[in-house]
Amino acid sequence: MSIDSVNYKRRIADAMSDILGSNPNAVVIGQGVSDSTAIFGTTEGLANEYGHSRVIDTAIMEEGMTGIAVGMALNGLYPIQTHIRVDFLMLAMNQIVNMAAKYRYMYGDSFEVPMLIRAIVGRSWGQGPQHSQSLQSLFAHIPGLTVIMPASAQSAYDSYIYAAKSFKNPVISIEHRLLYDMTFKTDHEEIALDDPFVARLIQAGQDVTIIATSYMVQEAQRAAQWVKEHANIECEIIDLHIVSNIDPRPILRSLKKTGRMLVADTSWQAYGVSAEICRLVMESDPSLLQEPVITMGMAPTPCPTSHSLEDIYYQDMADIVEGIYKLMRRDGVIPSKSEAKGMRKSFKGPF
Repeated sequence: MSIDSVNYKRRIADAMSDILGSNPNAVVIGQGVSDSTAIFGTTEGLANEYGHSRVIDTAIMEEGMTGIAVGMALNGLYPIQTHIRVDFLMLAMNQIVNMAAKYRYMYGDSFEVPMLIRAIVGRSWGQGPQHSQSLQSLFAHIPGLTVIMPASAQSAYDSYIYAAKSFKNPVISIEHRLLYDMTFKTDHEEIALDDPFVARLIQAGQDVTIIATSYMVQEAQRAAQWVKEHANIECEIIDLHIVSNIDPRPILRSLKKTGRMLVADTSWQAYGVSAEICRLVMESDPSLLQEPVITMGMAPTPCPTSHSLEDIYYQDMADIVEGIYKLMRRDGVIPSKSEAKGMRKSFKGPF
């Protein structure tokens, strides 16, 4: 078995390069794709290798550049569009929701809109209310849009290659900026998924099922390790990965073993991914639940700019540990603030 360490942002850059290299009709378009920051390093070197006609830096014109990308997709190109904050997609809603998502349906399959939209969740203190939202539920609500949240370097790479080579519909990928500097272990003998737009079993366990999205998969793994060491509780972790058209079967299989479910999302709980998972379970087999479900997400308020308030606003491994103890109906040791902070940096700046 060959196992290497791969960096999240580097693997995304690999995917961008491989797509451009294998498909002469592929283009990368967006604000900052060829500047010095290169979208947190995920488009680094692409303009030098493939030229500015295929790696296109745009003006601040979210709806306009999204309309250009939709037009590209309708005319045989494969656009990979980047938005340095998911919040900025709000300025392109007409193009995404009324155009890209509906073209294929409205014209009876005569048109296809194959395109990838990459958008970034802005957590890292100082971002404030307009640069830190996690809007996956909003887009997952729209038929015709496929929404993914890659939680590891390889899942991002596999999903982007699949989207570009085999998927004929618009894909929105929500990337968490705290993942960019993280390194992941990759097994090169692992069999590639024919369709990577599926949930992934990250860790087997028999006491509690944790379903997590994006960066919260990392917090869930840390929490699971904590309760195993301090309370001998075994958690099963599912990386949801795709938040639109969720397949409930992996979740139901896990609940048959554990009977307890905790959902950790990066966004608000109301009307969100957590609510959708609960709906799927309740409509499929509510008898699987031995305890009431616990869901976790951002506090129901705009994000504060203050560092100390932001720590309260977002959930972390300590909150997950507390939720696990509640599901198990027992008391236990909770990580301290410094222990829960773990891999998070005190300040990462605007980019």
